[in-house]
Amino acid sequence: MKATIHWAGDKAFEYVSDSGHHGFVDGAAKDGGDSRGPSPMELVLCGLGGCTSYDVVDILRKGRQDVVDCQAQLQAERADTIPAVFTRIHVHFIVSGHDLKPNMVERAVKLSAEKYCSASLMLEKGGVEITHSYEVVEL
Repeated sequence: MKATIHWAGDKAFEYVSDSGHHGFVDGAAKDGGDSRGPSPMELVLCGLGGCTSYDVVDILRKGRQDVVDCQAQLQAERADTIPAVFTRIHVHFIVSGHDLKPNMVERAVKLSAEKYCSASLMLEKGGVEITHSYEVVEL
């Protein structure tokens, strides 16, 4: 996997991923200024959310669950000192569908957290405390 990051002026950087996707990360986002994209740490948090959500939906679909929607709400805390690393992250899933079995949703969240989500496991090895919760919405 590769990526290219190119300075785009001020605090902005354009990225191009190995798969050809591109966008901006912008340090001005954390300062509340005009920015072209999320801050680098916001992007890390979004990456974690995407990684674990992918797992949860994939596991549920393989379990023949009729998932219609999956939302992950992430809340992160950061250290007060430099480097301002993440110290805690809570991921709350809202999984919607038809005849979903709550025990299967719980299992999918647990499998993602403990076995499949590379982003989550990497952050935990770096000392980040990650917790999870979920709710099932019947449609």
